[in-house]
Amino acid sequence: MADQRTTTLAAVLAGGAGRRVGGAKATVELAGRALIGYPLAALAAAQVEAVVVAKPDTELPTLTVPVVLEPAEPRHPLLGIVAALRHAGGRAVLVVACDLPLVPPALLAELAAAPHPPEEAPLLAAPGGDPQPLLGLYPAALLPQLESALAREEPLRRTVTALSPRLLEDAELARFGDPAEILLNVNDRADLERAGAILAAG
Repeated sequence: MADQRTTTLAAVLAGGAGRRVGGAKATVELAGRALIGYPLAALAAAQVEAVVVAKPDTELPTLTVPVVLEPAEPRHPLLGIVAALRHAGGRAVLVVACDLPLVPPALLAELAAAPHPPEEAPLLAAPGGDPQPLLGLYPAALLPQLESALAREEPLRRTVTALSPRLLEDAELARFGDPAEILLNVNDRADLERAGAILAAG
């Protein structure tokens, strides 16, 4: 895989409250490892430089990557993306939610290496045709638009849809595995159990 360290910065977002999974989502244990450890390990395997974006009060396990602190308020998913783009200093940002433990390194490498078209639209994974704003590549040029949407506290999906994102849909995602499995989002204990079963099955 090509080394994307000079062109793309990955940001693992960990600022959510995680109430449905019991709180402190980044530290929830999955098969003996903190949940956030899975996307970080996949990014390391993909050779994409990574940071973690979190609130000042976010509980995190011991990490080997830098932590970028977003403001305590508002509690809005756009804030993590904006904080990452501000930190990236003009580089594109590959956003990965901390609760996506099964995303394969090859998919992350492909997203990180994607060229930026003139219109500077984000590139998002879209299993079942449903764009996932928290797994995708955001070009640096989008920062002013995202900052404006954040100031208005616009919903994340509405904001991203208005940017006419490019989508990686099932036909392309299937090259990396079953989209329903590799993009499993761990929101509650049932999702955690399902992820554990998938890992156990290899």
